[in-house]
Amino acid sequence: MGRDFGLVFVVSLLLLLLDLCSGSFVGVCYGRNADDLPVPDKAAELVKLHNIKYVRIYDSNVQVLKAFANTGIELMIGVPNSDLLPFSQFQSNVDTWLKNSILPHYPATKITYITVGAEVTETPGNISALVVPAMKNVLAALRKVGLSRKIKVSSTHSLGVLSRSFPPSAGAFNSSHAFFLKPMLEFLAENSSPFMIDIYPYYAYRDSATNISLNYALFESSSEVIDPNTGLLYTNMFDAQIDALYFALMALNFKTIKVMVTETGWPSKGSPKETAATPDNAQTYNTNLIRHVINNTGTPAKPGQELDVYIFSLFNENRKPGLESERNWGLFYPDQTSVYNLDFTGRGSVDIATGANSTSLNGTTWCIASNKSLEMDLQNALDWACGSGNVDCTAIQPSQPCFEPDNLASHASYAFNSFYQQNGVTDVACSFGGAGIRVDRDPSYDSCIYMTAGSNKTIASNTTAMSSKSSSPLNAFPSVFSMVILATIISFLLETVNHV
Repeated sequence: MGRDFGLVFVVSLLLLLLDLCSGSFVGVCYGRNADDLPVPDKAAELVKLHNIKYVRIYDSNVQVLKAFANTGIELMIGVPNSDLLPFSQFQSNVDTWLKNSILPHYPATKITYITVGAEVTETPGNISALVVPAMKNVLAALRKVGLSRKIKVSSTHSLGVLSRSFPPSAGAFNSSHAFFLKPMLEFLAENSSPFMIDIYPYYAYRDSATNISLNYALFESSSEVIDPNTGLLYTNMFDAQIDALYFALMALNFKTIKVMVTETGWPSKGSPKETAATPDNAQTYNTNLIRHVINNTGTPAKPGQELDVYIFSLFNENRKPGLESERNWGLFYPDQTSVYNLDFTGRGSVDIATGANSTSLNGTTWCIASNKSLEMDLQNALDWACGSGNVDCTAIQPSQPCFEPDNLASHASYAFNSFYQQNGVTDVACSFGGAGIRVDRDPSYDSCIYMTAGSNKTIASNTTAMSSKSSSPLNAFPSVFSMVILATIISFLLETVNHV
């Protein structure tokens, strides 16, 4: 009996550890308000190609659900505002929808969230009152088929749901929304569902450029904004807006509800007055955002707090109304080429185009060790390149032409460049967890000749260089380390059970 209890304890603890190690994730919103997009099957292939594991769609389109079947990609699906009335009025409407639109595709299509309504406080007409009844009916339908624990129910909101957001500690919900927010928050707390928010620092900067610096909106600020009530320091607007929501939740005594960002991003093109809508700014914002999330940085008020984020959007959408920026939030053009480079691992700048080689910044390029890298990171990357990376490191051995100068940076630079030239001269092939950097000056010296793509006989494709995370230098070190730690824990716990 004691042994059985011990085994149950071990299993429970392992599940807890795995959950704690899950960390924050970054997904992508797949909007389809356009008439020139690739078919859903092609969109799903594009998502898979770039190792994007989480996707938000705004309805339950059958072709989209079929396209993501058996991909392992987790879907957040939506109940549009136009369906709130029938969903809130009759349980049978929701039961029928679940039976006909969802269950035929589940679990082959991995649905994990259902959003009921989207930014209802921003829509004309009084539909806010319909949201919570519709959410309750969706949950009831899920319970009938045993899926209420596997699929979470929530609703998305704009930052306009707050009446105050600065300073963050003064964050408060708009009192005019209290009639539906209070029962919604109770629903979320009871069912361990997240509060979903759409956050756009771009709009705050665009509409108040004299009061907000562009660097602060882009995660690039070197100065800090101090919350006078708490003394907390903020270096970016994203964190300040998230904390304003946390403080608003705490003010109503909802301290256990987690926040999820269901939309954020930056447009790559805008009208003449939208000068900040550029590819460079979009790349900067999303790159810094991903690093911020993947590193589990949290926010000043919630350091280390898990925060899952969806970037808007997968494609540019040419049918969206409004200013030019509204049609240019995509990471990809409709022809599936990338609008700008982005790395979803958060460790570098990856060319996420359709597979064409990115040969150089300005002619021939080389990859060397970054002088900003920690010595431990360089050593780990060097060991990986000369081992699993299949780089011939003979030239940096004693008495060989690239051994001198005998230092880590020099040896790592030679190995990094060899891997880079052999694997498509792409940004991802020069990342090494952020330890590599591309240069356009030949680092060769004396008789130590650095390889170039033209001199190499086995140049791999860009697709090869961007293969699965498990085989990539971007992820090899942390994953191996995690496995060693987990294996040690398992061994210890099993030994404990054997002595029960």
